[in-house]
Parts: sequence; C-alpha cells; structure tokens
Amino acid sequence: MSTPRSGYTLPVFACASAIAALRYLHRDEIGDTVSLDLIEPAQIVEISIEQVARIGENTALAITRSDPGDNLDLTRNTPVWALVEIEVQRSRPEQIIIQGGEGVGKQIDNKGKAAIYSYAQRLLRENLQRLLKPEEKILVTIVLPEGRRLAERTSNEAFGVVEGLSLLGTTGISQPLSAPSQLEAFQEELTIKAKQCDRLVFCVGENGLDLAQQMGINPEQLIKTANWLGSMLVAAAMQQVRSILLFGYHGKLIKLAGGIFHTHHHLADGRLEILTAHCAQIGLPTPILQQIFTSSTAEAALKLLRELDEREGSNWVEQVYGAIAQTIDRRSQDYIRKQAEKEVQVGSILFDRKRSILVGSPMGKILLDRLRAR
Repeated sequence: MSTPRSGYTLPVFACASAIAALRYLHRDEIGDTVSLDLIEPAQIVEISIEQVARIGENTALAITRSDPGDNLDLTRNTPVWALVEIEVQRSRPEQIIIQGGEGVGKQIDNKGKAAIYSYAQRLLRENLQRLLKPEEKILVTIVLPEGRRLAERTSNEAFGVVEGLSLLGTTGISQPLSAPSQLEAFQEELTIKAKQCDRLVFCVGENGLDLAQQMGINPEQLIKTANWLGSMLVAAAMQQVRSILLFGYHGKLIKLAGGIFHTHHHLADGRLEILTAHCAQIGLPTPILQQIFTSSTAEAALKLLRELDEREGSNWVEQVYGAIAQTIDRRSQDYIRKQAEKEVQVGSILFDRKRSILVGSPMGKILLDRLRAR
C-alpha cells in the first residue's frame, strides 16, 4: 500500500492568500506559487495561488484552494480568500489586524470573536511581518465563501463555533489521519505502549489528549485513535491490554452506544437516534423525546436536557448520559469479545463542548481514579 499523502491545514492557505495579496499591492512579480514558513514545523513550502487582483487603490484579493492531502476532509478544494488593505491613515497602533469575514466561524463563548486560533494568528503575523515596510499597517480579512455551508457538516457548533469554519490546528501539516494506512501507525504506537503498560486511555482527538493530560494522566498511557475505535479496541485486546478508558467528546463517543465503531461522519451518524432511545428507556415524556430527536445537534439536545433539569429540579442529564456511558462500556466489551475473543475492562468518560466532564460510567470512574493515582 502506498504511503498516504500529507497536505496542509486551512491556516496555511489563508496565509498564502494573504502573502500573495500583499505582494501584489507591493507590485512584486507573482508566479503560480508563493513561499511561506510553516513555523510548526520549521519548513518553507510553496503554495499554489489560483487568482490575485487589485480591487481598490490600496486593497487586493488573492485566492488559494485547500489541499488537505489524503484525508477525508470536507474542506478539500474549498476556496480560501484573503483581502489585504494597506491602511494609509489609521490611529490603531497594531501593524497587522486580522479579522474573519464571511464563512469564518464566530466563537459563541468569546464574544463572537472570529475562530482564527493561535497557530493561524502566528502564521499570518510572522509571515506578513517580514514583507511589511516599516511604516505600513495592514488589515487582513480571511473569507471562506463555502464556510457557512460546510460548517453545517462539522461538529464546530458543538464546540461553540457558529456561522462558519475554524482556522484551527497547531501545525501547518495535515496528516492523513483518515487514510486507511494511518491505522497501521496508530496500531504501532499502541503495540509500543502496551508493552510498557496494560492500562491505556483512548482519545479520539486532540481535545481529549489535552484534557486527559491536564487531569494528570500519564502521556505514555494515552493513545490517539482518530475514528478507528473498533479496530483499536481489538488491537489492544490482542496486545493483552487489561483495561481501556474511552475518554472523549460525548457527541463522538455516543456512536459506540449504537454499535458504530468507526466514528467518521462520512460513514455513519445516528447520534440523535441513540440519544432519543436512551431518553425513552428511562421514561422521558413523548414531547421531550420529539424535541430531542429533532434537535440540530447532539450538543443542542444536551442543552435541552440541562434546561429541563433547571426547570424541574430533575437529573435527566445524569440519568440519560449515565445510561449511555454504561451502554458504551457494554457494547465495547461485546465488540472485543466477538472480534478478538478476549475479555477487557472498558470504561468511559464523556466531556462536553467546554471540555468539562459530563459523566463517567462506574467503570470509567474507577479506571480514571487508578490512572490519576499513579
């Protein structure tokens, strides 16, 4: 099998567009590509420029297209615009102002600030600063024309970002985590760590890895699985792992409660159906079940249950998600037993969009306490 091709994250294309627009305003000769420093990693790369034009006396627009490599990434080929304006008269002291335009998400919990995170900010500022004349001040507006539409197919809203996509990431390289051969790399890491410790923690993504370490879990026991949870559970069992703590966002791990063990949204969803079934099982009334089932996202359904608890003084959230966590444990153990003919203790800890622990199964709490005690 050929090695999967890596690509670049969305901030890289935003930065390349901004560089092209600024260079055009400086009347530099621009070919088909521009060079930029990824910073993380320290590497100079060439990014193709699709179009660039002056749209005002001191303003230019440049366009690139996202290329995430061999990933099942919905941003593939999406246009990334950058408008750069040289501000002749401006009282603000900053030399570079970066803002989000159409299609760039807004952070609900941060006063509607554009979802252009630290790596993207640093990438843009450091690369553009090198091109600025001492007296120049610029306003950079990033536009993702398809961002609002694409965001409807992501979990951005679950993490408090609405109306568009995020310029997220800690590196410029987009590793092909969804490509089948990447599973081999995950399994190799699991094999190494399983030899050192027979108690492991599975995290689907970066949020789980970061939160788990903040809670005192040894990084040597953490395994990133991406969406390959079923395959990784079986691989762990075959490596004689005794216990696995599933540590992740509730809107992702809930799929396991429905027997969905590859969690990429391209393959299967069913989250609201699974949630509604558990709500019905513990006796929530039909009107509430209808509202849960028709919620826009799993996070919206959780919010509805929390509001119901506040009004009634009830504990539906604890009951429903406690039942889901136990179902996740049971279905995961059954999956391992069926696929590997092994017995492995499985517990689960679910967190919400604010990365606060939502619930833990009884076994999940036991495993978490053991891991943090070491």
